[in-house]
Amino acid sequence: MALRIDILTLFPEMFEAFCSTSIIGRARARGLAEIHRTNIRDYATDSYKTVDDAPYGGGPGMVMICQPVFDAVEAVRKASGSDGKVIMLTPQGEPLTQAKARELAGEDHLVLLAGHYEGFDERIRIGLADMEISLGDFVLSGGEVAAMAVCDSVIRLLPGALGKDESIDEESFNAGLLEYPQYTRPKVFDGMEVPGVLMSGHHAKIEQWRLEQARKRTRDRRPDLWEAYRQNAETEEDQS
Repeated sequence: MALRIDILTLFPEMFEAFCSTSIIGRARARGLAEIHRTNIRDYATDSYKTVDDAPYGGGPGMVMICQPVFDAVEAVRKASGSDGKVIMLTPQGEPLTQAKARELAGEDHLVLLAGHYEGFDERIRIGLADMEISLGDFVLSGGEVAAMAVCDSVIRLLPGALGKDESIDEESFNAGLLEYPQYTRPKVFDGMEVPGVLMSGHHAKIEQWRLEQARKRTRDRRPDLWEAYRQNAETEEDQS
């Protein structure tokens, strides 16, 4: 059964090219995933199609109001016959990680709420959200880019989405490490040479080199990941 993803947004046109190209487009063509876009504004009840209002207590900006979002979620639930896992894309959410993407890839139905303006009325989070996800400690103009990131990170993990499923296992973060350096032809470019071990044909040495490089890159660039990797390795040794 295909993974169904419903994206609720004020700007569904932003997803046109995203949904039809590259891995996402191929996964949809192969029947591995469905992406449905719903314009939250279509569920506004007044003649002005109002979806936001000034915050109680004052302050800058506008806040997305409850009714159109609740009604939009209810509509996609009826259309799909499933409640789905409702995910709000917010700066306050838990970080999107490879482990989280793998978890979500095991779901049958995801409902992504892409907010705008100053964010959602808190009752949307209380009444609808099963989870909140953030791309990191920075602010975007809206949740659309975050919704795309969730879709891409999840769909590419579906069996058959990539040309070679084994390539997933060698990507960054899957073993708790950043990916090792990659090279292709030519052997020398602008004085920079491909490491000789990669052309040796000695698979065991190549794998060892790649592991060493992945460890070094992680230690140098992401001390937080390196510490987690090191602790996990120590735990596995103690249990063996």
